[in-house]
Amino acid sequence: MTSSASQIDDGQRILEKFDRESLVRNPASKNIRTFIALLALTYSLFHLVTTYYPIPQLLYRAAHVAIGLALIFLIYPAYPSQNRTKIPLYDWALAAASLASFAYLWVEYDAIMNTRGGIPNTLDIAFGMMTVALVIDGARRVMGWILPILALVFLLYPFISHYDFMPDRLLTRPYDLGDIFGQMYLKMEGLYSTAIGASVSFIFLFILFGAFLAKSGMGQLFNDLALAIAGHKQGGPAKVAVISSGFMGSINGSAVGNVVGTGVFTIPMMKRVGYNANFAGAVEASASVGGQILPPIMGASAFIMAETTGVKYSTIALAAFFPALLYYLGVIAQVHFRAGRDNLKGIPKADLPRVKEVLLARGHLLIPIFALVYFLSQSVPINFAAFYTIVISIIVSQFRPETRMSPKDVMDAMITGAKQSLPVMAACAVVGIIIGTVSLTGFASVMISMITSIGKDSLFLTLFLTMLASMVLGMGLPSIPAYIITATMAAPAIAGMGVPVLVAHLFVFYFGLFANITPPVALASFAGAGIAGGDPMKTGWQSLKLALAGFIVPFMFVYNPAMLYIDTTGLTSMNVTEFPAPPILSILLISITSIVGVISLSAAVEGYFKAAMNPIERIVLAIGALMLIVPETYTDIAGMLVVAVIVVLNYRKMHRLTPA
Repeated sequence: MTSSASQIDDGQRILEKFDRESLVRNPASKNIRTFIALLALTYSLFHLVTTYYPIPQLLYRAAHVAIGLALIFLIYPAYPSQNRTKIPLYDWALAAASLASFAYLWVEYDAIMNTRGGIPNTLDIAFGMMTVALVIDGARRVMGWILPILALVFLLYPFISHYDFMPDRLLTRPYDLGDIFGQMYLKMEGLYSTAIGASVSFIFLFILFGAFLAKSGMGQLFNDLALAIAGHKQGGPAKVAVISSGFMGSINGSAVGNVVGTGVFTIPMMKRVGYNANFAGAVEASASVGGQILPPIMGASAFIMAETTGVKYSTIALAAFFPALLYYLGVIAQVHFRAGRDNLKGIPKADLPRVKEVLLARGHLLIPIFALVYFLSQSVPINFAAFYTIVISIIVSQFRPETRMSPKDVMDAMITGAKQSLPVMAACAVVGIIIGTVSLTGFASVMISMITSIGKDSLFLTLFLTMLASMVLGMGLPSIPAYIITATMAAPAIAGMGVPVLVAHLFVFYFGLFANITPPVALASFAGAGIAGGDPMKTGWQSLKLALAGFIVPFMFVYNPAMLYIDTTGLTSMNVTEFPAPPILSILLISITSIVGVISLSAAVEGYFKAAMNPIERIVLAIGALMLIVPETYTDIAGMLVVAVIVVLNYRKMHRLTPA
């Protein structure tokens, strides 16, 4: 077995350990494999056709869930140690029941909407209970127990919320089975909520788009381009990991999957030039997680944010750009200073591809991404933009023999995309149980009231408490369900403190996402440690250090929204969806001070700039960096002076230590 093949096999084992999404069957029967492939192909074709020929929304969402669940029960075993070459009869029965959940709605749709007016009868309730159970088990198979248990806790709440033993704040009126399962199954406020609406309308199509890009060699392009640009620099392999993982993470939307997919190549490179195992795994984890905040795609979360807030996608992508730039600048700066401190060199230029060669060979694969940005900037509906870019990616792949997709490749990409969409569908469906309960009982207002009452009118304390709540709610979850949950229960608490709705949603999105690299449940960091052969907890803490800018930047843009290229001066409502641009001077000043602050903070964390720093110098530099990050004129001036003094002293130390 070649070294490359061995690395991929090792990566697959690690992926299966930390990511339930990869625990799939490989049936021994060719006929069964063909049937599953045809069902997956049908799933993709359904989404492509209904983009142009829509059906009623309830049926549209129910079909998305039903076919997806059927695929889950055929592809994912009931438990990890189960034989993966056979599909037991009960899983065939569960797949059939999943399809029946849609067939019932299709047959009864007119009666449910018009005759019964949405009031459930006994059969409606039975199918509702069955579908909820199927969704919970499907999500458990794909994601593990964390999110299904959270959904079950929420589902239990309306059954017991009227009893006297409940705290006064949580008391509600009694709910019967019709109230609860009618909400979940017959309305678009439960299983088929906005989360599934986003999944069926555009998340699926963007996952499919990513599958087409991967089939044409986009991953190879990003990796080669990063090597050509940064491979020869100080600590080059780590910078390559940051750049390539950031781009791929933005497209594929899976932090853990991205750690393994790119980490099996980048982590060994980092270790070869001298980075220790914990640091190498942490670099890959922090870079992969950060891809979810990086425009233009942001792991598809930007599109859900647009759906949730009513703010245009183009506004969200523009607002997210500079904070994402600061995040990656912080990671790369720490990588650079660590390499300088430990005298870690890059890869010889002779061993690296050239930028011109890479672009000539595969640069045309960037055309679909540029086309996507153009379509979205022109307010083309998101689902149509995704559809057009899929078509363009197929056409563009024909430009060079090494990227050309044959009809079989197109079918394979559609099958792969359908299978890759299943974890997102399952997560969005099970989150729908939480959303349905919150909508039925008004629990969100209780959560908001609790946060704001503890915050006691202090914006900073409310932000801090919301940060903690978002990180707890996001533990062990992919970025999309983590955002949906935090947007439902945490973002309104900040918006209630006079923060614009877009700013509040970006704040909770960051912290729900960074739970993936925050111990004790840091799945992305643990996957990186598994590939690098490092200690999982040490890798988690190192990931936290590398991502430090990501924990500070959200507080920065809450206090100074100009960082998001929006001007909130004179706003009478915080729920607006259109924002004027701030003055150019404000953007320029905050850009300069923020960039200098993040780089200085990275140097303080690593204890190195041009020469090693003693503890006092590191503390003083960190204080100066934080003063620059605080959006006030006086602190900016003071911070610049402090940073300048430390930098001058460090340069002098470097010259003293450099041999004449």
